[in-house]
Amino acid sequence: MYMKKIEMVDLRSQYERLKADIDSAVAGVISSTAFIKGPDVRLFEEELQRYLGVRNVIACANGTDALQIAMMALGLRAGDEVITTNFTFIATVEVIELLGLKAVLVDPDPGTFNISTEAIEKAITPRTKAIVPVHLFGQCAEMEPIMEMAGRHGIHVIEDVAQATGAEYRFSNGTVKKAGTMGTIGCTSFFPSKNLGCYGDGGALFTDNDELAALIRSITNHGMKVRYYHDTVGVNSRLDTIQAAILRVKLRHLDDFNEARQKAAAHYDRELSGLRGIIVPVRAADSTHIFHQYTLRIDGGERNRLRECLENEGIPAMIYYPVPLHMQKAYAHLGYRADDFPVTTRLTGEVLSLPMHTELDDEQLLYITGCIRSKFN
Repeated sequence: MYMKKIEMVDLRSQYERLKADIDSAVAGVISSTAFIKGPDVRLFEEELQRYLGVRNVIACANGTDALQIAMMALGLRAGDEVITTNFTFIATVEVIELLGLKAVLVDPDPGTFNISTEAIEKAITPRTKAIVPVHLFGQCAEMEPIMEMAGRHGIHVIEDVAQATGAEYRFSNGTVKKAGTMGTIGCTSFFPSKNLGCYGDGGALFTDNDELAALIRSITNHGMKVRYYHDTVGVNSRLDTIQAAILRVKLRHLDDFNEARQKAAAHYDRELSGLRGIIVPVRAADSTHIFHQYTLRIDGGERNRLRECLENEGIPAMIYYPVPLHMQKAYAHLGYRADDFPVTTRLTGEVLSLPMHTELDDEQLLYITGCIRSKFN
């Protein structure tokens, strides 16, 4: 018997496990022909509201749109400063620049990879209007000090929860909140590889503010509250009904999906902790970790060699992210120097993400860690 091929993300096997329910959901939408704003969109929003414990979920076309819509709804204007991490996917900064705002980048914490609260504090100016913490790789940023800083300075917090849907954060008073429900607005993506992913593009915004939610909903629909009456400048950003129907099925399994990822991560931890030159992911004391990615740090300049060795053994491995935002050609106008972000620069040379998804089996995990141990014994 041959071992199943190892995938970085195994969407096919997950689909085959859920096939009957997924196919039925998709067929129901096709039969109804309610492809845009069909009942499944509203039902998915309501079900995700209950899961997250938030008053409002507004679905949209993708996670990048969600970030842009959040900034539009908060009335940010050209020249306003938005603080975010330098160690993230480009979309977080992209929307800031598209709206004519000023991206202020800061280093992450080298342990958790999440935005450094100390760096945020140093970066706040009178022009700062928002902070965008990214809950990177599956665990929450330090939201308690971030919310305290934001409240003290009158700054909005827009959570980028695209990689951490279902993660929980515990405040010092014992209160537990889901990622995306602590700031002014939470934004997420349902890109297929996410912990909660559809079979195309999709996204959503979360907020407990009903008035803000109404504005967000109108912005997603060309600025309309009443058909053909446009009260504000909007965009066309909708989650289609087929994707909503798929997400309704997958939402019922989200906690199980996250537990499967945590089980795989625990195996990696057991087998790789203590190996010379390898640093396993750090768990923040105040957040659960749902492992959108399992990301190692490989020191001593051995990262690329290990990646090549793994690929030669049929094991995919990815670098998230190889080039810091401040070194991207498109953002040279921000005026940062190469050595302005020592933590980010170091991480981009050390990080390596191993296969992580809901369908990893024991044989695959043992094979992956065995290959790594043979190189770092």
